[in-house]
Amino acid sequence: GKESSTMKIGEISNKTNLPASTLRYYEKKGLLKVDRDKNGRRYYKESDIEWIKFIRRLKETGMLIKDIQHYSELRYVGSITMPERLQILQLHRNYVLEQQLKWTEYLQNLDDKIEFYQQSIKNMTKHNL
Repeated sequence: GKESSTMKIGEISNKTNLPASTLRYYEKKGLLKVDRDKNGRRYYKESDIEWIKFIRRLKETGMLIKDIQHYSELRYVGSITMPERLQILQLHRNYVLEQQLKWTEYLQNLDDKIEFYQQSIKNMTKHNL
């Protein structure tokens, strides 16, 4: 069935939209455990796709590699670590919310500045006519 279908690094690279070098880096850092065939070539499982995408999202939302490593170790241990993984994700969610608030503030500052320039330019044009 689907479980037995395996993919080479190029295929996984296409499906996850990540270069092979990044996938090898994830593996080197212990974020991803990859099986090898008898010729030593990496082969990936269907279940690796979502996991790789999730690693990427954690990274893009600012989780540190060492924290992703810890999460990954727990994931590979299995279901028993779910409460601990939940806690990590809840903490990370708080962090992401803090970042979001910060960016909302930055955006407001930018909007105020843009508004100021638009008004100033409008007034300048009026006075010059």
